[in-house]
Amino acid sequence: MPKYVMLTTLTAKGVQTLQANPERLKEVNRDVEELGAKVLHQWSMIGAYDFLNIVEAPDAATVAKVSVALGARGSAKLQTFELIEIDDLLEQLSA
Repeated sequence: MPKYVMLTTLTAKGVQTLQANPERLKEVNRDVEELGAKVLHQWSMIGAYDFLNIVEAPDAATVAKVSVALGARGSAKLQTFELIEIDDLLEQLSA
């Protein structure tokens, strides 16, 4: 199944929500699953982004739906990138 990197930056609303309810992070992961994707790995970051998630989804449309749904809440801005397995890339380069 395709994998994606989701980079998240919290808005002021998102920071307030996280501070008031830190467990909200795990609730959002369940929301992602209800939307048809799965969070495989999650890290908090220091710098331009607040979180880095590796997400698995059946297709780009599903992960786009996740991004729109989460972004519509107003608590975060998301950037999503599709990942390519190195072996798949090497196979394409050799073809």
